[in-house]
This record gives sequence, C-alpha cells and structure tokens, in this order.
Amino acid sequence: CRPRCRPVVAPQAARRQLWKLHRVRGAQGRIVSATIADYMTTDLVSFAPDDTIVEAMRVLLSRQLSGAPVIDQAGQMVGILSQKDCFAIVYNAAYHQEPGGHVQQYMSREVEHLEADCSVVDAADHFLHSNFRRFPVLREGSLVGLISRHDILRALDELYLRPGRA
Repeated sequence: CRPRCRPVVAPQAARRQLWKLHRVRGAQGRIVSATIADYMTTDLVSFAPDDTIVEAMRVLLSRQLSGAPVIDQAGQMVGILSQKDCFAIVYNAAYHQEPGGHVQQYMSREVEHLEADCSVVDAADHFLHSNFRRFPVLREGSLVGLISRHDILRALDELYLRPGRA
C-alpha cells in the first residue's frame, strides 16, 4: 500500500508553470506583474512590546485574529503575537498560577516576512512551502501590511482564473 502524496513535478517544469502564471497581460496587452501590495491588508491591529499579554489575547479573541504584529516605539516590527504564542499564558495560569506579563515575553521574535514588491506568484510559492497562514509585508524595513493565504487566492482568481484571462 503506497502512502498518499502529491504528484512529483520536475523542478524545471514547475518553474516554467510559475513563469507562465507570473506573466499577465494587462488591458493594453502589455505584460504586467501584480504585487502583493495590491492585495494585502493595511488596516492592522498591532501591539506594543509592553502591552499586557492578557489584554492582547482578549483583542485577538474579540477581533477573531490568528495573530498580530508587535511594533516598537520606533515603528519597527519586533515580533508577532499569535494564538499559538498565547497558549503559554494558559499554561502559566493553569500550572503556575501566574497569568500575566507583557507581550514581549510571549511573542515570536524570528518572523518571516515578504517585501511589498513581491509578486503574487512568488508569494503563492512562499505559502506553498510554509505552514504560516499569513506574513507581514515590509517596505524598506517598515511594516506596511499583512498578506494571507486568502488574499493570495483572491489575487490568483482575479489574475489567472477568471474568464478572459487565458
């Protein structure tokens, strides 16, 4: 009995397929390339490193967010607080009777990100090879938005799957 797996695509064939998708003809017939800046979310909820962790967790719950960036006083992203990071709060409360602290104690500091000028296809490839559901989007080192799997699927639908785009 063979385990279920994805069909194997030769690396060169996969690159050709991605390149075909990467080249999109605009209204005037010119080849254009859509970037994630066109599809990212820019209305962001963010936290400061010294925000209380309990309040931050409540914001994630009330806004139904899977995570939010952590921004320092200089406006630089220093981490991300995710729902997974918040499990440590519950653990501390249940076993050590210490619910509390600050966002900086629980946030993830090593954060993968995408640049705002990244193409939609390159971002799709990044999501394909990652377990993350969303990535911060930076321009010149500053946070300008978040891009999610949903945003990329919407972009791919608009750019490549709608009638008249063949």
